[in-house]
Amino acid sequence: MKILVIEDEADLREIVKASLLKEEYTVETAADYGSALEKVAVYDYDCILLDIMLPGGNGLQILDQLKNEGKSDNVIIISAKDSLDDKLKGLELGADDYLTKPFHIAELNARIKAVLRRKQREGKHTLEMGNIVLDLNERCLFIAQEPVPLNRKEFDMLNYFLLNKNRLVSKSALAEHVWGDNTDQADNLDFIYSQIKNLRKKFLASHADVDFEAVYGIGYKLVEK
Repeated sequence: MKILVIEDEADLREIVKASLLKEEYTVETAADYGSALEKVAVYDYDCILLDIMLPGGNGLQILDQLKNEGKSDNVIIISAKDSLDDKLKGLELGADDYLTKPFHIAELNARIKAVLRRKQREGKHTLEMGNIVLDLNERCLFIAQEPVPLNRKEFDMLNYFLLNKNRLVSKSALAEHVWGDNTDQADNLDFIYSQIKNLRKKFLASHADVDFEAVYGIGYKLVEK
């Protein structure tokens, strides 16, 4: 699960990020209106924590854009402004929840899990292609109805490819989605090739109907054989 934390207070942003990483979420952050707007325009997130007062703009403007794109139902507003008007406006724009600062991290985690549970119930629980089925609830893969073990990164990577099947996925977009902000610390993207290689071995051993098609210098496509 991938979460975006939009928060300008550096200490709070890092505390929330550290807590979410312990829960084994993929976490990205944005400290101002401009960077937040750029990220929500390019990437999809399972949950967004959104501060209202941001340098350069208002979080409700970001929420308005998300609503226009049908993505506002996974947003939790976190704000020091304990204003009924702001709360009602946020909920009218489709925000899923509203949490006023200061708050306990345990409460935030509980709110996030509730949002994710609701989102999963409303959506599909599996992704399928050929003879492979990825169970999103149990985080497991079945090939020809037989279970195939995956580590966390392999699961997240395959999940992303199945959401974009038959589409070219660039290495940078894939790294950003699966590894989040920590991608910037990597000297190169060779680790992606390593994960692709591991998945290919599992596909081959289990006679999967799908495979990765490499597009030299750009990325990969998940295609049926």
